Amino acid sequence: MAPPATTGPVSVGIANLPNQRHKIVSRKGASYNIMVVGESGLGKTTFINTLFTALMRDYKRPEQRFAKQLDRTVQIDVVRADIEEKGFNVRLSVIDTPGFGDYANNTDCWVPIVQFLDEQHQHILNHETVPNRKTDDLRVHACLYFIQPTGHTLKPLDIEVMKQLCTRVNLIPVIAKADTVTPADMLAFKDRIRDCISTHNIQVFTPAVHSEDEDATRRNTSILAAMPFSVIASENDVQVNGQSVRGRQYLWGVAEVENEAHCDFKKLRNLLIRTHMHDLITSTHDHHYETHRVAKLTASGRSDDDPALQARRGFEAKMKEEEAELRKKFTEQVRLEENRFRQWEQKLISERDRLNEDLDKQHSLVKQLEEELEEIIAARKR
Repeated sequence: MAPPATTGPVSVGIANLPNQRHKIVSRKGASYNIMVVGESGLGKTTFINTLFTALMRDYKRPEQRFAKQLDRTVQIDVVRADIEEKGFNVRLSVIDTPGFGDYANNTDCWVPIVQFLDEQHQHILNHETVPNRKTDDLRVHACLYFIQPTGHTLKPLDIEVMKQLCTRVNLIPVIAKADTVTPADMLAFKDRIRDCISTHNIQVFTPAVHSEDEDATRRNTSILAAMPFSVIASENDVQVNGQSVRGRQYLWGVAEVENEAHCDFKKLRNLLIRTHMHDLITSTHDHHYETHRVAKLTASGRSDDDPALQARRGFEAKMKEEEAELRKKFTEQVRLEENRFRQWEQKLISERDRLNEDLDKQHSLVKQLEEELEEIIAARKR
């Protein structure tokens, strides 16, 4: 029997896998969590509303902005929204940190933020060992750290907070209110910030530059060169050459939000949403979450098979047990000695009371004898 004739390569359907994946992702949607960190008055709320062209977060009234200054607490506020565009749904969460950096003494003001980031990683780690692993994932995919446009360099608070955050989240530095600084001063300010970040070994999110697509490579190079991003935020439309654009109207002209000659808003939007959202989500899980998971499992002794390390951990555990046993014996001995001392003290007090009572009786007897003697002497004189 002759083999069947073939006229060309036979398609088995493997090429349809991207289409299947696209359908699954389109149906399930995605979760995207953004955290904004910075002092009050830097335009974080306006930026978020401008970024998503919607009222994501209400503004605080001026008289209430610093109403809780005396509490000296940094809060964690989470605002959720569902955003749909061309049939694709994104479950967006914006995490704000009101109270951060608003006090004269900002010692450890970053601790609630760091705790929140660690708790989200730990929450996912705990759910990996249960049958139903569906849970609310609030791991932060991008943290926008807003810097005051002082024109000098990073403050010590900025340096310390960024060092704490960069190991836990994709950190993206943002210079707020770029329309308050001249272009020349902004370039010099960016250079000083880059030098400070490099000096203190602060790891900011850096997208991959090289790509098979030349346009993507140029775009990534442009985004990387613009970091830290200077932004202008506005929810109002102004007229420029007969066209309506987002921006701020001043006496000297208009500062446009999406004009790359005025600020880096478009580049930052591309990084956060249009070109690198998947990279931010993947980096959060593959890098920051895995770093947290490995650290926790290593601390519990379940992730390293090194015999020397296991022996050291066993020795440390044995020493801790012996120390706890000695501490327990010492505490028991101290308690026994204290009880014996109290009993001895109580005996001394009882003996003192008895002797005092006997002494009082003797004093009474002597007084009685003195009275009797005086009566006898008086009777003889009569």
